[in-house]
Amino acid sequence: MKFEDLLQEINGFGRFQKMILCLTFLGRFTLPCHFLINNFIAGIPSHHCDINWLDGDGDFGDWDLLKNLSMEQRLTVSIPKQADGSFSSCLMYTEPQLHLLQLQQQTGNLFDNNITATQLPTVPCQNGWVYDNSTFTSTLASEWDLVCERKGMNKGTATIFFIGVMFGAVFFGSMSDRKFGRCIMLLVSYVSGMAFALGSIFSTSYVMFAVLRFFTGFSIIGIVIATSVLIVEWVDIKSRRLVGVIDALSWTCGYMLLSFLAFFIRDWKWLIVAATSPVAFSIISWRWVPESARWLIANGRLDEAHHYLKKCIKMNGKQEKASSIKPENLSNIVMSDRGGRKYSYLDLLRTPKMRKLALFTGLTWYGVGSTFYGISYNIAGFGVNIYLTQFIYTTVEVPARLSIYYLIDKIGRRKTQCGSLFLAGLSLAMVAAIPKDHKLVMTVIAVLGKGFSATSFATLGLYSNELYPTVVRQNGMGWNNLCGRMGVALAPLILLLDDVGHGLPQVVLCLIAMATSLVASRLPETRGRCLPEAIEDVEGTRAPHVESPVLTEETEKLGDGNS
Repeated sequence: MKFEDLLQEINGFGRFQKMILCLTFLGRFTLPCHFLINNFIAGIPSHHCDINWLDGDGDFGDWDLLKNLSMEQRLTVSIPKQADGSFSSCLMYTEPQLHLLQLQQQTGNLFDNNITATQLPTVPCQNGWVYDNSTFTSTLASEWDLVCERKGMNKGTATIFFIGVMFGAVFFGSMSDRKFGRCIMLLVSYVSGMAFALGSIFSTSYVMFAVLRFFTGFSIIGIVIATSVLIVEWVDIKSRRLVGVIDALSWTCGYMLLSFLAFFIRDWKWLIVAATSPVAFSIISWRWVPESARWLIANGRLDEAHHYLKKCIKMNGKQEKASSIKPENLSNIVMSDRGGRKYSYLDLLRTPKMRKLALFTGLTWYGVGSTFYGISYNIAGFGVNIYLTQFIYTTVEVPARLSIYYLIDKIGRRKTQCGSLFLAGLSLAMVAAIPKDHKLVMTVIAVLGKGFSATSFATLGLYSNELYPTVVRQNGMGWNNLCGRMGVALAPLILLLDDVGHGLPQVVLCLIAMATSLVASRLPETRGRCLPEAIEDVEGTRAPHVESPVLTEETEKLGDGNS
């Protein structure tokens, strides 16, 4: 008997499943907030060298004159201007250049005399910086002067966070499958993620903050790993695409929430507090989240599985089925004899088709992660208001993610995955080809690319869960999240290539998206298929007399290489 058959009898998408969906939906709000919060807490406000030293006394003979100058004049004599007429952010003159005021009065334009920063002696800022607080009240950059030669540390903050996510994905994936189950590790993720996130606002140095952000990422990823698998394992086949769409929309809602929070909360510490607060409600509501009956059965814990199935039967109004479902009957659902064996990440590599499945899904997650977040982190790259850009990026995700409800059923998971990645790559190529001064056109094309990348990410979450067997599904998703967050961690560093050449980050991201589309085409289709329960289902080695929920002919593609 397949677990899908059992779900069909007791209603695979009744009140019980809807309760799980609502409880986990609430818990996932904080995830997207933290995944993109670096766009705001690490924002670099306009800045210039601190020139308060002009108020002091020294060997310079015209101190009294300097004290009577307006702020614009003080900046003119102490900080060089760039080619666009703005004051340099990182350089200052070695001493006040009062003669520049006379030249400016005579010509009306300092650059008519070809006097530039390279023609007068300059040095890096000696006394710190002054920041413009019109966009941000406080950021990591203004808190610890992460500007000029240290500005890469802002991008590094996101990378450090996602390195933590990578290791956390491995840890929570393993612990959820091997011993503790989905539910216990979900609580661990809630509590530890909230503790580290709130603890980071009390950091007294950037190093301390970076360490706490690492552990925040490590802890918080357990939420997505546990909830995404838990939802899929409790619903029937026909409801999976709806659940996949709702699951994807939870991220979009989180991104929208971040847009509003960041607009009204301009201080980085309070923004972290606001983005983390939904976890408190999740901790309170955790007691009502049931463990996965599939996982319990696969691990021989039949009495516990029967307990949750009875709850499901009661909530779904199927009491007439209660008498026919007994603990001893549940052992027939998973036909592979586990023999008390504990599965691990090594089981993703022991057999040929599982190895290929892990390779292809891992590469796909890496490419989708790099593409999606490479676009998402570039909200300041087009010269448009960053809050507006973030909101537009978020808004386009709604139709993009809703589209998969139709696409994955009409054309299948694989074609949706490959097609959306290809179109995202094409959009990135167009952005790279557009001249830098056409900011509005670049933004429009980038928004389209964000929509296509959102479709690919939303599809991938459901698709991957359907590919892995129950006994290693959490391990498989842990591995996928490791690869995906590796791509996300490198995305901010790819954006630094813009200093090397305009459009270079988009070219790199385009190549990644196109290559990933080809890799995804090697995965088997899962539309209308039962979830595989054991590794034998993927390998096609289940005993002939047993009706198997394998992906049948599609799994052969992992073996013979045909797409």
